[in-house]
Amino acid sequence: MSQQQKPGDSTSESVFVARQPIFDEQMDIWGYELLFRASGDALGAQVSDADMATAKVIADGFILASGGMKSGQRALINFPQNLIIEQFPYALPGDIAVIEILEDVRPEPAVLEALQTLKEAGYTLAMDDFMGEPELMPFVEMADILKVDILGILGSEGVANADKLRTVMADLSGMSCRLLAEKVEDNDVFKLCKELGFSLFQGYFFAKPEIIPGKKISTGEVTKIHLLKELGNPDFEVAKLSRIIQSDLSLSYRLFRYINSAGMGVRQKVESVQRALTLLGQRQISQWLRVVIMSDIAPSKKGQEVAFMSVQRARFLELLHTAAGQLHINQERLFLLGLFSMLDSLLGLPMDEILKNVPLDEELKKALQGDDSQLGSLLGLVGAYEHADWERARVLLEQCQLAPEKADRNYVEAMAWAQQLLQNEEQEQPSQ
Repeated sequence: MSQQQKPGDSTSESVFVARQPIFDEQMDIWGYELLFRASGDALGAQVSDADMATAKVIADGFILASGGMKSGQRALINFPQNLIIEQFPYALPGDIAVIEILEDVRPEPAVLEALQTLKEAGYTLAMDDFMGEPELMPFVEMADILKVDILGILGSEGVANADKLRTVMADLSGMSCRLLAEKVEDNDVFKLCKELGFSLFQGYFFAKPEIIPGKKISTGEVTKIHLLKELGNPDFEVAKLSRIIQSDLSLSYRLFRYINSAGMGVRQKVESVQRALTLLGQRQISQWLRVVIMSDIAPSKKGQEVAFMSVQRARFLELLHTAAGQLHINQERLFLLGLFSMLDSLLGLPMDEILKNVPLDEELKKALQGDDSQLGSLLGLVGAYEHADWERARVLLEQCQLAPEKADRNYVEAMAWAQQLLQNEEQEQPSQ
């Protein structure tokens, strides 16, 4: 909160949204759940009307998060009971937004009537966090998508408790809704859910490595990681970088597409790598190359989403440095921390094994392995934002002496930056 803002001042509300991908059976991204602050006071701002505060964040957050979505992808939006009755979903486009009925909404006549009206208007309805509760069956019968809380049903036993999930699924036989498995934590659970008829999947499993016995990090991947580290050096030689790019046809092509794109404002066509590097400047070209390399490491749809999150993390941490003078850490180190934080997911290998091949200092390596240093706390803060864990975010913000409002804005800016950069990169790749 700024010094000019009073605790009860509504101007202290932040516009904040995180997003979590939803995959189909082919591991293509079907859509995203947009995760908002549950209320205006989640990280400090005091408001008297939580539903209205949520509605404001929904309206603004949808615009922020949907900017980088592809045609046909859907956005699931959580709606509390009052907002459903008061017809707030009509503020969103029915061809993109999916109205998600929160698990604490009761199937009262006014709610069911409002939902039926939404269906008739062409909106898609999803029931959240279902675990077989009979009292929620009126919603299940009406829903187009049923989100089943897999972790809640299986518990810590995972697939060893599969019979319990099979029992819930048996009770759903004959239902026409599409089944979405949420809170899928690992690949074994993912396979079980596919076997049981789920066609959509959501959870942390995409961000955890699938360990493939005998897999080693390839020479090409090691080279790319070393180049990522080299680009983190603010004193790297442009001439050396120019030689590397010129030796790679794909990089050269993509660089020319990038520098000559409409958004770069270049008046005359650039056909020299050296000229392109000069025009872009050292910092911008290093960031662009790091994004290109990161997207090349894992070209699958799942890998692209993890690459997006890595780039967003890097930018978020970099912006936090700018917003907080007390973070006496080099900006480039913060960028690398975020960028490398999901290499285990990109490469499908444990982080410990990857770090044997990565030329990072010990402090960065320990943070990537989950220690409780300042760097480790900052990485934990990023995770709290991504998972909409506002209480943990509040604690870590206080611990790092960061203002919630500034951090919120930094996160949204980082998302927009990553979307723009990765969209440009996708458009610039040559056809195979």
